[in-house]
Amino acid sequence: MGAALLAQQEGFQVFLSDRGVIAPSYKKELEENGIPYEEGQHTEALIWTAKEVIKSPGIPDSIPLLQAIRKRGIPIIGEIEFASRYVKGKVIGITGSNGKTTTTRLLHHILSTIGLAVDMGGNVGESFARNLTIRQADWHVLELSSFQLDNIQEFRPDIGLLLNISPDHLDRYDSKMENYVAAKFNLLKNMSEDQLFLYNSENDWITQTLKTEITKAQLRAINSKYIVEGHLNVGDLNFEIKNPALRGKHNAMNALFAVTVALELGADQNRIQSALGSFENEAHRMELLEAVNGISFINDSKATNVDATFYALEAMDQPIIWVAGGQDKGNDYEVLAPLVKSKVKALVCLGVENSALRIAFFDLLKGAFLETQSASEAVKNAMELASPGDVILFSPACASFDLFKNYKDRGDQFRAAVQKL
Repeated sequence: MGAALLAQQEGFQVFLSDRGVIAPSYKKELEENGIPYEEGQHTEALIWTAKEVIKSPGIPDSIPLLQAIRKRGIPIIGEIEFASRYVKGKVIGITGSNGKTTTTRLLHHILSTIGLAVDMGGNVGESFARNLTIRQADWHVLELSSFQLDNIQEFRPDIGLLLNISPDHLDRYDSKMENYVAAKFNLLKNMSEDQLFLYNSENDWITQTLKTEITKAQLRAINSKYIVEGHLNVGDLNFEIKNPALRGKHNAMNALFAVTVALELGADQNRIQSALGSFENEAHRMELLEAVNGISFINDSKATNVDATFYALEAMDQPIIWVAGGQDKGNDYEVLAPLVKSKVKALVCLGVENSALRIAFFDLLKGAFLETQSASEAVKNAMELASPGDVILFSPACASFDLFKNYKDRGDQFRAAVQKL
């Protein structure tokens, strides 16, 4: 939608084609703007007349229609690439397997607090293209998924952040980790000597790949050694992190990236500290719900891979009743075993198929393992297993599409079940 609106604004003749069903609100907007569209099909005769195709990032390059488009010599790009042609302000691009949304939202919050004209978009909030149809901000903070970076040609951020890389979406990348890593590194490939690239120097996938990357960008390592007991040390400056929305070592690392960028842009120490205290994270990301009978609840439905759940388990100080499961993406749960052994009292599965979780944790938890098919059932069973002082942590480590529309629907149903207790 954002790409269609921006293309029309820039004087192009636009046609939108969706094999699925277009939501009524989007159809109304298309009609109000005089943009022709189709749903439930792709009319190839019309598509072959295109000078350029902008594809949704969710569509893999391997589908026959896209292959046919390429055979006809029609360029295929993504919305980020298209929007970047028309941006007048500067761009901060943020990618990584985990922490993208929190870092994007936190950096946007800090820059807004210090008074910069800044918009947030990409994989969070509105699309980059739609934001450009509304105004030309001085700065654009973009969360960029690997899918959005797949079709990059000339896009390059003024400041790039690569937070971490761990196995994810390998079903999209022919089960080859190197293909997924390459997609993430598309963020760097066009950057020049006057642009800054911040990277996690403790991540092996990143450091090994950088050894073979040829780049003119300024490289700056971000390392957790600058995080000490709830404080960030950046140069000679010290920042305190007490905000529950930033709990855990992983969020301290996200904050370190954001604070480093803010200082690079000239932000005042006191204003940054104030923004760290007032930041509120989005729902479904380590979202603290109201306690019931002395039992805490955390909704971390956005944790759709093993690394995200690792961070969530690591951040807990209380005994854990862990709720997990969903559509497994070929997960390797071995990295979670030490945390599960030391912190988890029981595992309540919420998914259609839980055999991988059963194999990984049934014996480790000495049979404290239950399977459920709904959020309400999972919450009920978790409550029966919990004692005052425990935390019920909903951190699935899996995608949501087996039982839910998406991770938001999954998190909303979990929250609603807790609220009914």
